[in-house]
Amino acid sequence: MAEMDVFSVVGPVMVGPSSSHTAGAVRIGRMARAVAGARVRRAEVVLHGSFADTYRGHGTDRAIVAGLLGLETDDPRVREALSIARRSGLDVSFRLADLGNVHPNTAKVILTADDGRTTEVTGSSIGGGAIRIVAIDGYEVSLSGEYHTLVTVHQDRPGVVARVSDVIARAGLNIAFMRVSRRGRRAEAMMTIELDDEIPSWVTSEVGSIQAIRRAFAVPRI
Repeated sequence: MAEMDVFSVVGPVMVGPSSSHTAGAVRIGRMARAVAGARVRRAEVVLHGSFADTYRGHGTDRAIVAGLLGLETDDPRVREALSIARRSGLDVSFRLADLGNVHPNTAKVILTADDGRTTEVTGSSIGGGAIRIVAIDGYEVSLSGEYHTLVTVHQDRPGVVARVSDVIARAGLNIAFMRVSRRGRRAEAMMTIELDDEIPSWVTSEVGSIQAIRRAFAVPRI
């Protein structure tokens, strides 16, 4: 029998009413904020499945926005997140859509930063406050938010993974999971590397300087 910790049994400390529709939704928002990595001025939230059916009653809309504001799952201000967003200048809109073959508790968050850059993050709340980020900017990923993550967007060519791995090894970081999602052979690809420890800024800078890599950024554990 697999081992379980107390949080797997009783769920996360949170503002209710539902760990899937509230705590998980907060964490999706927090993850989207972390991936964007910049001050966000506009957010469009696309709700799918049961998120779309019950978001008002379960507070999923407020929860996702609370995460975008950087609030924790147990922060009492989660309930006032929509008002806080308006006061802080964050323009938020919601729409309902079928996002295809994804978990019923799924949302796509489209963020526009102050510099005009747009980031799309699709995440699912899979129960007990746990989440799974399944797409970033159209690339398939699989991130739990439980690890520090190094993300690269690069040209798919031989040697890129080895060079990135070498930088990580020199930093003494341990890789938990690695995934490469590409748009075609030798086309653009996204690599996500989940690490046990915090990623030093020099690692991100050095990885970003590798010739085939167009962009590299770190996403902290949430």
